[in-house]
Amino acid sequence: MEMTVPGAEMMAAYGAKLVVVALSLTIAYLAFHGYRQSGSEPMLYVSGGFVFIGTGAVCERMLYELAGISVSSAGLVQASLVSAGMLLILLSLRSGP
Repeated sequence: MEMTVPGAEMMAAYGAKLVVVALSLTIAYLAFHGYRQSGSEPMLYVSGGFVFIGTGAVCERMLYELAGISVSSAGLVQASLVSAGMLLILLSLRSGP
């Protein structure tokens, strides 16, 4: 049995994903700008981390709907991207100023 999502709920879900991507890319841009100004390598890791997190936030549904990948495989890709982003941010915290 296939469950359908009404149009308004689907648009709200897409809107929420768009907000997550916009925020993560804004943070990534600001962190990269901070890296360029200060040369602080941890800021570069933060920037990369948020790019991965933002990508992971939207990839699952796109992979499922557009590429025809199974839900579990798409979820694995999403979790891997978000984990990689968090790992980069963790490395930025561990490497110091």
